[in-house]
Amino acid sequence: MSEARTPGTGGLRMRRMGIDTYQEMVIYMRSDCHVCRSEGLEAQSRVEVRAHDREIVATLNVVHGGALLGVGDIGLSEAAWRALAGKEGDEVTIAHRAPEASFSAVRGKIFGRPFSTESVAGIVRDIVRGRYSDIELATLITACSGNRLDLAETIALTSAMIGAGQQLKWERDVVTDKHCVGGLPGNRTTLLVVPIVAACGLLIPKTSSRAITSPAGTADTMETVAPVALKLEQMRKVVEREGGCIAWGGAVSLSPADDLLIRVERPLDLDSDGLLVASVLSKKIAAGSTHVMIDIPVGRTAKIRSPQAANAIAQRLEQVGDALGIHVRTMLSDGTQPVGRGIGPALEANDVLAVLQSERNAPADLRERSLALVAGILEMGGRAAPGEGLALATATLDSGAAFRKFVAICEAQGGFRLPPRAAYRQPVRALHRGRVVAVDNRRLAGIAKLAGAPKAKAAGIEFHAPVGSLIEEGQPLFTVHAESPGELSYALDYARAQQDVITLQQEP
Repeated sequence: MSEARTPGTGGLRMRRMGIDTYQEMVIYMRSDCHVCRSEGLEAQSRVEVRAHDREIVATLNVVHGGALLGVGDIGLSEAAWRALAGKEGDEVTIAHRAPEASFSAVRGKIFGRPFSTESVAGIVRDIVRGRYSDIELATLITACSGNRLDLAETIALTSAMIGAGQQLKWERDVVTDKHCVGGLPGNRTTLLVVPIVAACGLLIPKTSSRAITSPAGTADTMETVAPVALKLEQMRKVVEREGGCIAWGGAVSLSPADDLLIRVERPLDLDSDGLLVASVLSKKIAAGSTHVMIDIPVGRTAKIRSPQAANAIAQRLEQVGDALGIHVRTMLSDGTQPVGRGIGPALEANDVLAVLQSERNAPADLRERSLALVAGILEMGGRAAPGEGLALATATLDSGAAFRKFVAICEAQGGFRLPPRAAYRQPVRALHRGRVVAVDNRRLAGIAKLAGAPKAKAAGIEFHAPVGSLIEEGQPLFTVHAESPGELSYALDYARAQQDVITLQQEP
């Protein structure tokens, strides 16, 4: 609970600035505004803003003169505007924000004091209420980084994150799901796993994220073939009709604290087993899942870089799942190179459609990885006996039943469409003959982002040089796809300046 607040000061008029700050609440006031001057507010001050019956905590940016704002105006970022749900000219009051009592537990954690169940609940509650600034969120993430959260703290954090959002209940004893811990471009197995599992008769309500620092999230890729911004009741109808869905998790508010933490955590690039486990399992449990299959890619430039780290995360996932009453099974997989050929929303969707339709040139690695995940889910969920899941998964895919189910899910979500294609393409070619011995996943992802992905849905990379392949001089290593000539040129300049994006060992 926060300390007592100072009384609010009114007389300011709401103005929509149209500035996208993602999920961060930001307000804008003139330096000569009477409230700024009388309250002693400065840039980066944290203030409470109230309009009608709604309240937010926001970060103040100060505008010096100009025509952007009147002296009696308060400008709102898009996130703040949506949260207050007002209209132009509405009167608001502001007040200094009192320090959050829950943050004292974060300070304690920095100096080695473990979180209690009560302190974790308070932290999560205040995060969801928007009362933590990005600096405070970054402090929390840093305090939890590495192995600083023990098993009890991880269980407490996961439970608190589940309780802070909506929760789904299904009329089934077995509700399946899958997840990949990430860090591997093109690994779009969800779009194959969901229709195969659903076609086999198991329930799989899948919520997925959009990209924040990667060239595509599962929701971005799915959105190239069907709508993904489903409300809770829409999602329920799709699942009840087709047995599965692939929806954007941000639209259904499952574990909202996780979305806020991820926004700050990913740019920091700090690894925390406890935060990762809480992030994954809070969303799965909130979605009503009872049996979850988790893919953990391992590789030098993947998110998880060693078998030892992968085994530690796998053990923690299974322990927390057991403590919270769900069955968790993990699969360690190859994370040394991209999966499939496409890196970017539409290009990844093309790979998925090729596998679903059993096209001759469909990416074999994407197919095999997806079938292995489905096999585990079918066996966990009782649809196949131990050791027989792969045969059932393969037969369902090869028969066309999975493709028909995928199209049916897309239609139920709002309509199936073909992915867009980029207007501009250019290959990056090998400078000498050699065999591919290493691929830098992070740099490839960076090139795809510079080409415009994920916002430009058709942008990204088409990858031609898997590890082990023999490449001739002048042969394409990858092709950059872009929706504008400027983005294509920008991505190509970066790609040509990088060393060892794809490492070739010269051969005679």
